[in-house]
Amino acid sequence: MCGISGILNMNKKKITLKKKIKTMNKILKHRGPDGNGIWINKKSYIGFGHTRLSIIDLDKRASQPMISGDIVVTFNGEIYNYDDLKSKLINWKFKSTSDTEVILAAYAEYGIECIHLLEGMFSIAIWDNKKKILYCVRDRLGIKPFYYTIKKNKFYFASEVKALLPFLDKIEEDIEGISEYLIFQYPITDRCMFKNIKQLMPSTFLTIKSGKLTIEKYWNLDYKTKKNYSLNTHKRNLKVLFEESIKKHIKSDVPISSYVSGGIDSGIITVLANNSKKLLSTYHGKFTEYEGFDESNFAKIICNKNELELQTLDISYKDFFENIKKIIYHLDYPIVGPGSFPQYMVSKLVSKDAKVVLGGQGGDEIYCGYVRYLLPYLEKELHNSINGNFKDLKSFLGRMQVLKQYIPMLKNFWKEGLFEKLNDRYFSLIDRSDSLKDIINWDIIDKKKIKEIFYRQFDNDYIPTSDFFNKMMDFDLKYSLPALLHVEDRVSMAWGVESRVPILDHNIIEYTASIPESKKIKQGNLKYLLKEVFSDILPNEILDRKDKMGFPVPLNNWFNGKLKEFILELVISLKNRNLTYLHLTNEFIIQLETTRKFSRKIWVLISLELWYQNYFD
Repeated sequence: MCGISGILNMNKKKITLKKKIKTMNKILKHRGPDGNGIWINKKSYIGFGHTRLSIIDLDKRASQPMISGDIVVTFNGEIYNYDDLKSKLINWKFKSTSDTEVILAAYAEYGIECIHLLEGMFSIAIWDNKKKILYCVRDRLGIKPFYYTIKKNKFYFASEVKALLPFLDKIEEDIEGISEYLIFQYPITDRCMFKNIKQLMPSTFLTIKSGKLTIEKYWNLDYKTKKNYSLNTHKRNLKVLFEESIKKHIKSDVPISSYVSGGIDSGIITVLANNSKKLLSTYHGKFTEYEGFDESNFAKIICNKNELELQTLDISYKDFFENIKKIIYHLDYPIVGPGSFPQYMVSKLVSKDAKVVLGGQGGDEIYCGYVRYLLPYLEKELHNSINGNFKDLKSFLGRMQVLKQYIPMLKNFWKEGLFEKLNDRYFSLIDRSDSLKDIINWDIIDKKKIKEIFYRQFDNDYIPTSDFFNKMMDFDLKYSLPALLHVEDRVSMAWGVESRVPILDHNIIEYTASIPESKKIKQGNLKYLLKEVFSDILPNEILDRKDKMGFPVPLNNWFNGKLKEFILELVISLKNRNLTYLHLTNEFIIQLETTRKFSRKIWVLISLELWYQNYFD
């Protein structure tokens, strides 16, 4: 895992590069504390930078940028099938055991089509000096980041936004990017919240040739071709795919560790990994100051059964006070909810012992883990029962208590009409701006435009109109999940830790997309298929949990106690900025001072203020 950067003068005229790339390396040093490198071509119109975290092939033979003849590569991530590819690239004389050299060899053999052969998480820049072409590639799921900007015909790229900011004439907000954040709390386009900076979207590659930039998509999922196997066949096949993914993800020249949240996804990954290669340790964060924020007993059940060491971190309000500004800095810009805070703290704990940690990201989006997926399921069963098929509805009614705390979500989903088109109603489920509607200046924030973008992405032609589940999960996989992976990447790399996510092996995802809906969820049982596949390795206490919390933070308690003054000062400071897109009045502040509930609205406001403090002040 590393930090990558580079500059290309698109008109191929000589420019000063070394100092600029050194600057980017310095800003990205936290991503690669073990070394750094710079390459600049002889005519000085293109250069690459690299900061290295040594995981595979620890000696200098694997240093980057890596050069061979006319090909230069700078690469962030891991290619998990590099051994298999290496054995097939018989025309190449390998000088190292690194996966970076495998990328070089694969490109030399197959050209840019080699990206279809790569399995893993990656952001890659390849300069072909013979063809005078720059390729930039991001992995299929967006596990590894890639940002770029163009200024006066010069193309700059980097692993993080902050490494590009020194090259802008002025740091400005991007209103469309901010609009996406206020509505979804994550981007659904290539925009981020900085004007003139874009992200390369997952499963795409960028080409610059003869001064022209193009972007192409190289991977998508097939939801139309279904494998109508028996449940037992699907279970066997998935178990094999998971075991193969784990074997690839535990390849390392340094010890492997794992997060254990106490839930199904991280539990599966931890047990399978430990069965293949003894884990160094496992890690869990908790809040014991208040009741209801400690899931460590479930993590202990998994670890005790598998004779694993569990290191737990008790996180306090002091940690929030001392670190939240640093966290927003490392994130580059506000994204998703407060979960980044405890993840950052646990990553710090991991960094004391380990360089590589496994996580369970992706299980919810692939195997129906979110309660919101139950709403169209319930609607579908109501529709079936009206037409005479009561069987599944009767079975689901016994599990209806899972929806008890989601009554507002049900109202929101059905306010657009029962059995009506799904796109409007799913938008209403994931629209986070309702709680902000009284403070957003809707003359500036164009919700209608954002909604039209959502429609184009949600109503695609490669998923049947009636396939509610896959429409929802595909959208989440492409937009919500990359936001969570953004957090996973930044908070781990802040401490020089490589976080790996075995569930997101694209072979697993492609196979799961081909499984009929009836096999994925049954009788309203979320993650039914995943539980069935791994019922033999997970304790019943984990499989039968109905109270998994997803790393909640006791911000409401702190807001009513030790952090109220701190939080209010941040909101007041944001108000004093007189932002065009927010209506923050004195009356609003007075109302905030008397409220006792920490809300999503307050989280958005303090995140924005800390963003401005980090990058604009």
